[in-house]
Amino acid sequence: MSRRHTLGASLPSRRDALVAQDGSVPDTSRPSLSDRIIAAIHRDPRTAPHATRNDALFALVLAVGAVCIALSTDPARRPDALGWTLLLAAHLPIVWRRRHPLLVLAVVIALVAPYHALDNNHTAPTPAAFTALYTVAVTGRPLRTILTGVVVLATALSVMLTVDTKQAIELLRISGWIIAVLFCGVDIRYYRQYVASIVDRAERAERTREEEARRRVAEERLRIARDLHDLLAHSITLIGVQTSVAAHVLAADPERLDRETVAKALDDISETCRSARGELRTTLEVLRASEHGDARGPLPGLDGVPDLVEAARLAGARVEPDVRVRQAPPAVGAAVYRIVQEALTNAVRHAGPGPAVRVEMYEAEGALHLSVTDDGTGPTPGGTPGYGLVGMRERARSVGGTLDAGPRGRGGFEVSAVLPLAAAPVMPVGGTG
Repeated sequence: MSRRHTLGASLPSRRDALVAQDGSVPDTSRPSLSDRIIAAIHRDPRTAPHATRNDALFALVLAVGAVCIALSTDPARRPDALGWTLLLAAHLPIVWRRRHPLLVLAVVIALVAPYHALDNNHTAPTPAAFTALYTVAVTGRPLRTILTGVVVLATALSVMLTVDTKQAIELLRISGWIIAVLFCGVDIRYYRQYVASIVDRAERAERTREEEARRRVAEERLRIARDLHDLLAHSITLIGVQTSVAAHVLAADPERLDRETVAKALDDISETCRSARGELRTTLEVLRASEHGDARGPLPGLDGVPDLVEAARLAGARVEPDVRVRQAPPAVGAAVYRIVQEALTNAVRHAGPGPAVRVEMYEAEGALHLSVTDDGTGPTPGGTPGYGLVGMRERARSVGGTLDAGPRGRGGFEVSAVLPLAAAPVMPVGGTG
């Protein structure tokens, strides 16, 4: 079904939707007469439902009207048997006027021309002829409509000149009706095209809104996934390392148990759990704040980097920070925090026992330069790839920066990023990517 028909059919439902907002129960079973008329005007006649059946009934009505007009005239002008045959036959093609408008018009003219040539009542076939002419105008291009009108007028004048010169002059005088029918059809055609263009724009706008909503949902899901990955991966890695330390102490020499070392490892695990719980609570609060429009505070930024360094040291890494940047836009600070967090987590997890890690951060040429290097062995070959590197690159791109990560030539692993400071985009509330 076409958009024009859809628009016409949707008008009653929109009206009923407005009524329903007032608390009344809308009646959607039968649209009103005015709505049906508007729908019929808006839709393309070639795509209307039950077109052939409706046109058959319409042709019957026109034929009955033509018979009444012919019988009401002067008996001398009433059609004879041939005239009646031509008059009634001229109404049959109206049944297929929507499918073949030009052919129907040609057949009607071919039947009406000899009818007029017999000097029968000239008014009786006029509604059928005008119907065929209007159908051509409303379904065809304007140039075709103009050419059709010229041909119809020329044919009618030629026939009437052979019958009666006065009738030909009279036809020329009333030819304005033919022109009016043509212009009416062209005008309605343009109106339907205008309505269809409005519907198309509305549908495109609706599709754009739906695509934008889906895009925002996808971005939000990706952002939440990154936050949870960074938070949980970092905390779980530290807890795993600290648990391994406690287990090693317990299994190394049970008779000479180093209670102080075990107690410290358990305290570190407890502290890591408390930190993870607090950061998770902060993340969830920010997510709820973005949903309700009242942010309670940003996620950690540059000020949280020392805590990450200390946590990595507790996990056994020998971290050497060299931070020469004190301030950065919130979006850049949050991206730096998450990149350093993931880089230190990877170093603790993959670089081997007691890796030496260097965190360097400085500002140059309007950008924040960040590098995290270690001297470890790197990830185990053939291991299951994670999302850490992908998440770090996404965070760098979210603020207009770049990030490179890979093994160093002299051993170890390096993560380096360049994040612009002056043109850093404003992050969504509570987001880090």
